[in-house]
Amino acid sequence: MKKIYSIILVVFCLAQVSCEKFLDETNPNNVNLKNYFKTQNDYDLAVNGAYAQLRGMYNNKSAWAMGEMRSDNAHYDYKSSDQAVATTNRNAIADFLDDKFNNQTPPKWNSAFNTVSAANVIIDHIDDIKLTEANRHTILGQAKFIRALAYFELVRFYGGVPVYPHAPLTREETYIARASVQEVYDLIIADATDAAAKLPVTTFPQTGRATKGAALTLLGDVYLTLKKNDLAEGVLKQVIAMGYSLFPKYADAFALTSKNGRESVFEIQFNTGLSVPQANTDASVYNFIPRMTNTTVVTGVNYNNVTTVGGYNTPTKDLVDAYESGDTRLDATIAIAEGAFNASDDFTATAVKPVLNYTPPAGKVGRPFSKKFLHAHTIGGQTNDNWPVYRYSEVLLLLAESLVEQGKAAEALPYLNAVRERAFGDATHNIASTDKTVLQAAILKERRVELAFENKRWLDLVRTGKAITVMTAFGVKQKALYSYLQPGSYNVTQERLLFPIPNAEILLNEKLEQNEGYK
Repeated sequence: MKKIYSIILVVFCLAQVSCEKFLDETNPNNVNLKNYFKTQNDYDLAVNGAYAQLRGMYNNKSAWAMGEMRSDNAHYDYKSSDQAVATTNRNAIADFLDDKFNNQTPPKWNSAFNTVSAANVIIDHIDDIKLTEANRHTILGQAKFIRALAYFELVRFYGGVPVYPHAPLTREETYIARASVQEVYDLIIADATDAAAKLPVTTFPQTGRATKGAALTLLGDVYLTLKKNDLAEGVLKQVIAMGYSLFPKYADAFALTSKNGRESVFEIQFNTGLSVPQANTDASVYNFIPRMTNTTVVTGVNYNNVTTVGGYNTPTKDLVDAYESGDTRLDATIAIAEGAFNASDDFTATAVKPVLNYTPPAGKVGRPFSKKFLHAHTIGGQTNDNWPVYRYSEVLLLLAESLVEQGKAAEALPYLNAVRERAFGDATHNIASTDKTVLQAAILKERRVELAFENKRWLDLVRTGKAITVMTAFGVKQKALYSYLQPGSYNVTQERLLFPIPNAEILLNEKLEQNEGYK
């Protein structure tokens, strides 16, 4: 793995917006990309390095803070004695009080551009040696899929961003102005389309690598976001025909034995079985449970997550109330840690209870937490869960939405109801209405409960034009519940639909212009 780490280091100085200077001297210990790729294995290592960058993009603290805590799905445990910069900055994201100096939103930007950099090295050097056509297509298809994913994250959270179709080799090529939103989407569509043409058809069991199904799903998501619903329908129907299926039970989709299974379209790979430093583990659940000096009751492992920042991405009552009676997804998604908070606002758990109809006994409090990514593990802070980017249930909901938006409500119902039948165990809760307004609301709600804590909710609210209305109303309820919220919190305006460009990037690159509302 040393070679791929060296590639990434070189990429940082070639394509990272954050590089301040370039050296003219040639370091004999550095990798020379002009002669690095000599074998098929070199490309395989480079592709593995690009996949590794996705871990930071989808599963760091900024990912769930910006994707879930910004929405009505999640909040945080307030700790009056903890007013550290990182803590207050993360809380500010949920409260709509973040500014250009916030240190919790830049990791999304940085990890996405790291991903672009890693993909660009592969794309730029794909013809350095002679590869078989099949291998060339697979390598290039994966790199373009990965780059498209990175830019799709960037454009939705930040708006127009610098576009690098190739790794920049000079300072002038690196420090460029923001492209328009449309220009970013043009690159995403071109990359996803090319990836779909080059990647192999999905076969089962899957390996965790990108496939044609993953690329087409990404393309369908992009088209739906751009309101090109007919194009979304066309590519998503291709995915439907590829043999994916829902697991019988909702919880099965997140089981460790279900990794890369028939419901998985694309997921970020984590594996606790690898030795350090190759091991990359998902520790997100330790952020989601309350702050505890001993997490054994909740996780089965004695771990202190007080100093490692527990108490975030806490399910809101608003989310819990969104689940209909009989929906099995509630129990599979959320549980209650029962116990008590001490004077320092840290928690001691005495039991884990089901969320359905929960009432705390005298002297106890019940603190909800997201449990869908909590499975048996042996080392505190290291779990073996993969992170879902696209599941087949989302393909069904994306297709249903594209059809409803075209006035094909009757055709949309089977796809919507397939998701609901799995959730309720039968067809008694199927939706029969073909009214467009009713179905738009139903699909948005269905996405909320089906994809809760998969970092989709904020993007859904923005995409459907509901963010300002929903979050303003939600803010009123939050302020009634929590006296610590500042008067200016939840001032949700059009400018707040995007996040600020990291201020460090503005200082480094005079051609970058800050988003409105954050200048």
